[in-house]
Amino acid sequence: MKSLYLCIIALICTVAAVAGPASAGPADITVVSSSLEPSVLMKGDTGTLTVVIQNNGVEPVAIKSARLYNDGVVATSDPYPSVGEIGARNNKTFTFTVRASGGEGTFYPTFILDFRDGGSLRYPIPVQVENTPLSASVIAKPDAFAEGRTADIIVRVGNPRPNAASGVQVVPQGTGFAVTPTGGFIGALAADGSATVGFNLTPATEADVTFQVVWRNGINTHTTDLVLPVTFGEDKRQADPVVTNVEVTPIAGGYRIVGDVMNAGLEAARSVLVSPGAPATPTDPFRVYVVGTLDPDDISSFEVTFRADAGTTEVPVVVEYRDNDGNRYTATTMVEVGRVAAAPVNEQDGSLPIAGIIVVALVALGIAGAIYYSWRRT
Repeated sequence: MKSLYLCIIALICTVAAVAGPASAGPADITVVSSSLEPSVLMKGDTGTLTVVIQNNGVEPVAIKSARLYNDGVVATSDPYPSVGEIGARNNKTFTFTVRASGGEGTFYPTFILDFRDGGSLRYPIPVQVENTPLSASVIAKPDAFAEGRTADIIVRVGNPRPNAASGVQVVPQGTGFAVTPTGGFIGALAADGSATVGFNLTPATEADVTFQVVWRNGINTHTTDLVLPVTFGEDKRQADPVVTNVEVTPIAGGYRIVGDVMNAGLEAARSVLVSPGAPATPTDPFRVYVVGTLDPDDISSFEVTFRADAGTTEVPVVVEYRDNDGNRYTATTMVEVGRVAAAPVNEQDGSLPIAGIIVVALVALGIAGAIYYSWRRT
């Protein structure tokens, strides 16, 4: 009877042992997620690879170490030589600093967990490496540059990469010019996104202007250069004063030129002045004729007076004007004066004309007659 009782107890213990929960082991550990920051590297870039594991069992699992096996991506941070236990239903995160040491493509560095009681877990993690940089282009500039004249430049920056870029800015570099602003900040630029930056460029000499695009991929700084050659030429839109309807007439001791000046350009001519140039010598009353502002297709009359030496056949009529930035320009038109003789100097106010003498005589006779009539009455 006693032996039967013992057998029943042993059977119950065996059944309880078989029916009880199984202890957790390496098979209960799984990788639930992995991520890379930035999500796409460029060759030589440094990034952060994060791996999250989970214990799906009901008992803790002892982990000896964790490491990353290189494949085109090198771990630059130390592995985890001692990890410890991960509790039931718990997660654990492993972070590695990695560097893209290979070329372009998708690489699979392997995440390896070694368990204290034997066995290991191996999990390949895809890492994409693409060297496509940001692009830059000039979408607006003048037809030609001029020394000292401010030109509007617009630069467009695009992001053809599969991931976002941050801290994007455009910085003009070079010598022989002034530019405002000295840099344009864009900030974050999404994948397939673009943005524009405007600059006011005033060249002093012909030179190359480099617009350097500076941006970050994660913590990695990259640059893209856009070179804009600045060469001087004629601006198709600038003001173009034209002198027409010119008439030359002699005056005492010199000449008078009257005519019209018209702006045949597409921009306004400001502070327009008309004057005779050498070898002519300007004289009063119109040494310089002030026109003011001539808008496109506007016209204004002018008059200048001057004297010239004997034998002078033509003299220049000089039109001086400024653009909207205050830069000074001149346009010269040659006017023939050789066929018109200057009036002699003695015709000036220093000699009294005959008509004046007659008037003075009549006034004198009138005064004398009035005095005589008054004397007779008395």
